Amino acid sequence: MKAIAVYEGESEPALIDLPKPDPEAGEALVRTLRVGVDGTDHEVISGGHGGYPADTDHMVLGHEAVGVVEDANGTDLSAGDIVVPTVRRRPNGSNAYFERGEPDMAPDGQYHERGIVGAHGFMAEYFTSPAESLVPISPDLAEHGFLVEPISITEKAVEHADASRSAFEWTPESALVLGNGSLGLITLAMFEQRFERTYCLGRRERPDPTIDIIESLGSTYVNSNETPVPEIPDTHEAPDLIYESTGYAKHPFESIEALAPNGVLAALGIPGDWEFEIEGGKLHRELVLHNKAIVGSVNSNVGHFEAAAETLASLSASFLDDLVTGIYGLDDYEDAFVDDDSTIKNAIQFSEYEKRR
Repeated sequence: MKAIAVYEGESEPALIDLPKPDPEAGEALVRTLRVGVDGTDHEVISGGHGGYPADTDHMVLGHEAVGVVEDANGTDLSAGDIVVPTVRRRPNGSNAYFERGEPDMAPDGQYHERGIVGAHGFMAEYFTSPAESLVPISPDLAEHGFLVEPISITEKAVEHADASRSAFEWTPESALVLGNGSLGLITLAMFEQRFERTYCLGRRERPDPTIDIIESLGSTYVNSNETPVPEIPDTHEAPDLIYESTGYAKHPFESIEALAPNGVLAALGIPGDWEFEIEGGKLHRELVLHNKAIVGSVNSNVGHFEAAAETLASLSASFLDDLVTGIYGLDDYEDAFVDDDSTIKNAIQFSEYEKRR
C-alpha cells in the first residue's frame, strides 16, 4: 500500500510502499478516506516536535483522519462504518491514565501519539486501530470527518475552561481567539454558537481569506500589528474567555491582564524556548484580585471526539467550503504540504467513500 512518511534527516515527506497491515485481536482494519494536514505535521517533518517509532528510520505522518471499516475483525464495529481514530495510544505497557479512559491527561513520556511521537500515523491507504480508539460518525460527515480531531481539541479546552469556573455562576458573553490558522477559525465558528461577541487576533493584512471567514462568521478581526493583546480591552473589550492557539510565548502572559474579571485563558499553543521579562508581581495580583484562571490543554479523549462529531454536523457548509482550501490525491500529495497565505486547511484523499445501499 501507499503511505506518506518522513525519514530521519530529511525535510520533505515521501510517498513510500508498505505492506498492508493485519489487525490484531481487538483491532479493526480501516481503509483511509482523508487525512488532514496541520501545523504539527510540519513540525514533525522539520524535526521540531515529536519522535520516531522505535527501531525505524521513518514516521508515517498524519493524525487527523477519517476512514471506513474494511474488516471489523470480531469487534463491535461493522464493515462499512465511518470512523475517526483518536490519536494517543498506550506506550510500552499501560498506565492509570489509559485505564481510566483519560489518555489526554497522561504526562509527556507516558503515551504515544499516532503520526507525532512513538507511533506511525494515518497517512496510508490502510491502518489498524484498537476498536476502543475508533469513534463512529455519521456517513453524512465522511467528507469532512478529518476535522473531528481538531474540533475535539477545542471541545476539551472549553470543557476544562468551564470546569475552572464551575465554583460560581459564570455567564461569559465574549471570547477572543488568538490565532487565525485553521484551528483558530474552527474554534471561532464554534464560539459563534455560544458567545454574544467574538474576536479573532491575527497578523495578516487585508485582503486575506482568513479575515473574510472571520467577518463572515460575524466576528471582529483584530490585527495584532495595529492592536496587540494588551490593548484589546481599551480598543474593544476585556473578553471573558481567551483561547490561545498561536504558540507565541508572550500571549498567555499578555492575556492575564487582557481578560475580564473572573475570566479564563485556555492555552493550547506549544512555543519553543524563549526567555523574556514579565512583570511577575503585577500578573500575580491580576490572577488573585480578579479571580482569573489559566488552563493548559493538549490532546483529547473519546468523549471529546464524540462531542466534536456533533459540533461538525452543526457547522455550515459554506464555512467548511471556505475553510478547506485543498483536497489532494496521492499523485499531487506534495501540494497538500504547501503552507502559504492562500492555504487554510488541506487534506490528502486516499480513497473515495461509497455509501452503503
